[in-house]
Amino acid sequence: MTEAQRAGFSRCNNATLRRAARRLGRFYDDALAPSGLKGTQFGLLFQIHVSSEPAMGAIAEALIMDLSALGHTLKPLIRDGYVETFADKDDRRIKRVRLTPQGEAKLDEAIKLWSAAQRQFEERVGAEQAAKLRATLDAVADLDLQMPAAAPSD
Repeated sequence: MTEAQRAGFSRCNNATLRRAARRLGRFYDDALAPSGLKGTQFGLLFQIHVSSEPAMGAIAEALIMDLSALGHTLKPLIRDGYVETFADKDDRRIKRVRLTPQGEAKLDEAIKLWSAAQRQFEERVGAEQAAKLRATLDAVADLDLQMPAAAPSD
């Protein structure tokens, strides 16, 4: 079998990144399963925790999500009592979010599970290589990747 025929081989950066993201997402979802949270929910709880009652728009921007996707991810966390939304005191049009005491407890529980998964990943990949991977992915996330506008056709 040639390298090009190997399952998952692709010169496409997007396809390769998505394949790796699915594998790693599944790993962290499995690790977090005892908490009842998915990796995306854990990441959102953590972002809310470190952001001190952030506006919905600020969370969406930080996580590079659109507001509708953020709302979809927040719904079960609100339903389960981990997160609450409230209007900004200075501008009632702005919706803010915060963890409830139950959400803080759930985050503490999930951090223990996440930490074990993080250690296992770094043991398999190597701590230095994992740090380089995070730095590379952060740099990619920070790029302003937009296709140039198409020239008008005559």
